[in-house]
Amino acid sequence: MGADSDLIKLYSGRILALAGNIPLSERLEAPGATVRKRSPLCGSTVTVDLSMQDGVISEFGQDVKACALGQAAASVLGSVVLGLTPEQVGAARDELKAMLTADGPPPQAPFDGLEALLPARDFKNRHASIMLALEATVQAMEEAQSAA
Repeated sequence: MGADSDLIKLYSGRILALAGNIPLSERLEAPGATVRKRSPLCGSTVTVDLSMQDGVISEFGQDVKACALGQAAASVLGSVVLGLTPEQVGAARDELKAMLTADGPPPQAPFDGLEALLPARDFKNRHASIMLALEATVQAMEEAQSAA
């Protein structure tokens, strides 16, 4: 019964609400970069398209085929990503990883909504799916800047 109740807590109403409403979930027609990331453990995939202008994300689209936790992380990302710098997105990725794996605090604003994923700390097999959207975005930003 303990494991079942832990899973029920993990898939809270807040996580399910985020997962059910992913912003910017349309692919871009002519992105500056596209990155697809896949979690080999669970098969979750996230594809990120983005364009950058003046050092910030000017256009963003994502295709998320992931569990509710991965979808929730992508939802938070999609709600704040426009106008952000590579440093901001990279810091959020690092803070999220530390929150999940090293008992770090939740990421700072504008990514503080990722705090909803705190219960996932104890579910290491879900961490890769949760990280996909941010990892794909960081890589796409690097590629877009290299191509410019």
